[in-house]
Amino acid sequence: DSRMTVKIANAILSINPNAEVFVKGDDIDNCTIQWDNNTAEISKADIKTKMAELQTAYDNAKYQRDRVVEYPSIADQLDDIYHNGVDAWKATIKTVKDKYPKG
Repeated sequence: DSRMTVKIANAILSINPNAEVFVKGDDIDNCTIQWDNNTAEISKADIKTKMAELQTAYDNAKYQRDRVVEYPSIADQLDDIYHNGVDAWKATIKTVKDKYPKG
């Protein structure tokens, strides 16, 4: 399963990029969060909501991750344009885009 698991600390830093925090445990409902250096505490409910948002964003971008490994390198793409023209290059790229459509 290639599904990413959103980490609690990532969600906290997404809400407050300057947070100084230590998280013990992987389960938001049962973890311990230590807020350091006067970092404003964020409720577990808000953290859980942010974790869900980040997971949805990650899941929705799967087509981008699938495409990137199938696109030719930039050097190969430029070589393709030079030798075969922009239309041939577009056809190559379209094949990958069609294989992995957006959502």
